[in-house]
Amino acid sequence: MDMRRRNNVTVTGRPDGPVVVLAHGFGCDQNMWRLIVPALAEDYRLVLFDYVGSGGSDLSAFDPRRYASLDGYAQDVVEVCQDLDLEQAVFVGHSVSAMVGVLAAQRIPERIRALVMVAPSPCYIDDDGYRGGFSAEDIDELLEALETNYLGWSSAMAPVIMGNPERPELGQELTNSFCATDPDIARVFARTTFLSDSREDLKSVTVPTLVLECSQDVIAPREVGAFVHAAIPASRLVTLDATGHCPQLSAPEATAAAMLDFLKDLP
Repeated sequence: MDMRRRNNVTVTGRPDGPVVVLAHGFGCDQNMWRLIVPALAEDYRLVLFDYVGSGGSDLSAFDPRRYASLDGYAQDVVEVCQDLDLEQAVFVGHSVSAMVGVLAAQRIPERIRALVMVAPSPCYIDDDGYRGGFSAEDIDELLEALETNYLGWSSAMAPVIMGNPERPELGQELTNSFCATDPDIARVFARTTFLSDSREDLKSVTVPTLVLECSQDVIAPREVGAFVHAAIPASRLVTLDATGHCPQLSAPEATAAAMLDFLKDLP
């Protein structure tokens, strides 16, 4: 199958520039990066894509067995990078995609030279000595609500995830994105996301890494950002003056500035 069509791959920016791959999170697609792209496009070659089952991807290629773990999403990244023959790319992952990037970098270290994690979380469930932001019961209730009434769950949860209640248009955009996702596919992606635990995988990260957290985030509280930063010796932690889980939409200028500051320092 043509990977570019399967994953709705878009290549833009400076053709001969260093490569930056932008990967979206659960319930979203590459459109989530549209406010960041102009700031990066002048100096970087940008690769955007949709995971199979999201956005403009080929929905017929979705296999619930493959995407029952983050490995399946990491394989999407691997195949896109191989198909485009990318070398020394910087992988930017939002939310759960930050951990997908960790897994992909393990498999193709020659193609990924650095990571940018935007509002990452290696584990959403609280554990002894670890605060993920949710109890196991919270996640069970969340997944049950998503199973029984996905559209209702999306309408209720998307504005909470986005934050910024004084800017309701942001919450509405995320709601629309969630609701545009096939419910059966979304249920698989949600279960994969919220039950994942990539804390051990962080130990494998040796490339330069930027961890971008928001000052307030109901999905990834600041304790999570501190944990990720501590687990990756070659990481830089930046706390954005932004609220919510999607700073690329709510605070695009600050998000892009932090990314550019990191990118210019890479060897």
